[in-house]
Amino acid sequence: MSEATLELLAPRADVWAFLAEPYHLPDWWPGITGIEPDVRGFAPGARWKVHAQKRNVFTGTRSVETMLLVKTIEPFERFAFHVLEPKLDAEIRLRASGEERTEVTIAVSRGNAGVAVKRLYDLVQTAATL
Repeated sequence: MSEATLELLAPRADVWAFLAEPYHLPDWWPGITGIEPDVRGFAPGARWKVHAQKRNVFTGTRSVETMLLVKTIEPFERFAFHVLEPKLDAEIRLRASGEERTEVTIAVSRGNAGVAVKRLYDLVQTAATL
């Protein structure tokens, strides 16, 4: 199990709105290149077709199609899902850490959660000042 936490410079409502849009997942989740959500969209029990890149040291990179099952949604708090192949369980937890800041924790059953949380950090900085 890998877990990583970062503080985002965005209110929790903004971060949740970004997470709640299925089509944003390929923008920040490693290996996922496309999503086709079912009619339920962002809801527990929803099944999304996932287009991904699978890397193998012997065969190289190839495109694969798999399924993602949305397991749990607790609005503004938690989003958990399961990917069938390669088998992966993931949980994203949010916690307000200030008026314009959100602490996000990502836990995954395989792989490096730090990559996903860093990509999310790079995309969701609505309260950042330049």
